[in-house]
Amino acid sequence: MNGILVVTETGLNGLHKMSLETVAAGQQLSRELGQPVSAAVFLTAPLSAKLDRVYRVQHDLLSAYTADGYTAALEALIHQADPAVVLFPHTYQVRDFAPKLATRFGQVLISDIIGVHEGKWRRQLFQGKLNADFLPQPGTRVFASIQAGAFRADQLEAGAAPEEIFSPALDPSLLRQKPEPPFRESARAVDLSAADVIVSVGRGIKEQDNIPVVEELAKALGAELAASRPICDNGWLPMERQVGSSGQTVAPKVYVAVGISGAIQHLVGMKGSKTIVAINKDPNAPIFEVADYGIIGDLFEVVPALVDEVKKARG
Repeated sequence: MNGILVVTETGLNGLHKMSLETVAAGQQLSRELGQPVSAAVFLTAPLSAKLDRVYRVQHDLLSAYTADGYTAALEALIHQADPAVVLFPHTYQVRDFAPKLATRFGQVLISDIIGVHEGKWRRQLFQGKLNADFLPQPGTRVFASIQAGAFRADQLEAGAAPEEIFSPALDPSLLRQKPEPPFRESARAVDLSAADVIVSVGRGIKEQDNIPVVEELAKALGAELAASRPICDNGWLPMERQVGSSGQTVAPKVYVAVGISGAIQHLVGMKGSKTIVAINKDPNAPIFEVADYGIIGDLFEVVPALVDEVKKARG
């Protein structure tokens, strides 16, 4: 066994964003381990990344997703490519078939990985309250899914790779399921995961009538407005703007947390942000432990001052 195989997922508009994050994870792991990295792509979705090889997995029985079809196809590909590590994005589809695929090789899927350290695969437990490290037995193949935001798609090293058509021998009798329409999340008026800048508000805002204070900062920065769970639970902002373990997972270039203490359920949803700015009057707030920049002060004084400075800077 040698090398890393990244299994990508194709969405309605090309490769799923989490697939690109997983390819970035594969590239990083390849550099650390000094092993080649390849990717498996279903259908004809383009993939512009620096890889050793791209496998185009094609078969008439794979035109629509089924767990049986994907498991059989990838089992055959893994036997041929013989990778030491198989990575997946931690999507709904992967959760459907990847544990079954790992079992075919006598392994378990290490799911929702946030990083790899000294050969140990790290994932979070109890909504991020604890980290657990898994050390695979030497000589065993690793199957792991990557948590959204754990690696950044914008760190993907672009390039090209030789492509190989892989057409597995699939018997229709293997597919016990009838293909169904792909899973789609509830429609949202805003996709926070696509935002470059997010201003998020927490309980420090005190009451709904004060939300415009933070909205002004979001407008000045050209940012999307988001919130912690208590704000959405109170109906002060729509649920679709919630960030956290029970909301959206985001990884913007800049995340401004206003009046957010930093409960672990919220941190799980935004820890992949490139730069985190925290504004809170409590100097011991947990949010400062993950912030790149912290402002200790009353948000009702700090935020208006920031808005004025941003407007001056932008002319």
